[in-house]
Amino acid sequence: MTHRIPIEDSLDLHAFAPRDIKSVVDEYVSAAHEAGLRQIRLIHGRGKGIQRGIVQQALERHPLVEQFWDADESHLGATVARLRPN
Repeated sequence: MTHRIPIEDSLDLHAFAPRDIKSVVDEYVSAAHEAGLRQIRLIHGRGKGIQRGIVQQALERHPLVEQFWDADESHLGATVARLRPN
């Protein structure tokens, strides 16, 4: 299933079904990299940490991600990723 994602420096994942999160993250990272973005924010919410885990696992395995961390101001509700240079 392909998703149409606006390529901005932030993506709110609340609009996507949990089963689609990994593919959405993969597609978004690739598209953001292609658009020349070096840093992105993925908003997954706090909850029980399940979506955060899915997001961070996808980032860990993505070859275009240099590093990622929890966004300080969101209290574990978002993850920031630095992408490799083009």
